[in-house]
Amino acid sequence: MESLAHLVAFLPPLVAAMPLTLFLTVTGVVFGLLMGTATAVAMVYGRRISAWPAKAFTFAFRGTPLLVQLYLIYYGLGQVLPGTFIRHSFLWPYLRDGLWYAVFALSLNQAAYNAEVIRGAILAVPKGQTEAAMAVGMRPFTILTRITLPQALRLCLPVLTSDVIILLKSTSLASTITIMEMMGTARMLQRQSLLIFEPLIAAGLLYFSVVVVLTRVMAEVERRLTLYRQPARPQQG
Repeated sequence: MESLAHLVAFLPPLVAAMPLTLFLTVTGVVFGLLMGTATAVAMVYGRRISAWPAKAFTFAFRGTPLLVQLYLIYYGLGQVLPGTFIRHSFLWPYLRDGLWYAVFALSLNQAAYNAEVIRGAILAVPKGQTEAAMAVGMRPFTILTRITLPQALRLCLPVLTSDVIILLKSTSLASTITIMEMMGTARMLQRQSLLIFEPLIAAGLLYFSVVVVLTRVMAEVERRLTLYRQPARPQQG
């Protein structure tokens, strides 16, 4: 019973840290999807001058741990930027905060994985639809934005949903650079209470709750976007 009481007592500060975790997740998803889509388009349609850097980017970020990327961006840029003009610009009050380095690292990592997923989905779109669009005089950019990308995103939505869940749990690494999201708060509670398991269990329950809600929301989004692929219900006679 005492452990349960501690568990309940740890929930309010962890819930208070949840918005920061969600902020890291949402920004990583948005920027990661935008950069990942652009990278995927460059890999599929770009010439060598744009395709090779895109492939190198995905290879580098998918081949190294996120924690290493986070450290390199936080400590590397954190040492370089103070010696540049940015030190005296309006950006410095933001860039001296570790939060934005975490957003940058999470977005780049997410973009690398999204790029490979979207690239495969683009290649899975039937070529006949592209050829039909070209036959009626549609321009390549219009074909990409109105036919290819919408269908590709529908095809890879389940995988993108899994990537979002992985990103949510990956935000816990931001605590290593002094970001007090849920995991950072759980570690602080461990130090203050001298308890090991209860803060972690409470944080795990909150992560699990967010994942359940996120899964339900994304399942509904996927259902609405793929109504055309669902079998029709037999009509009652």
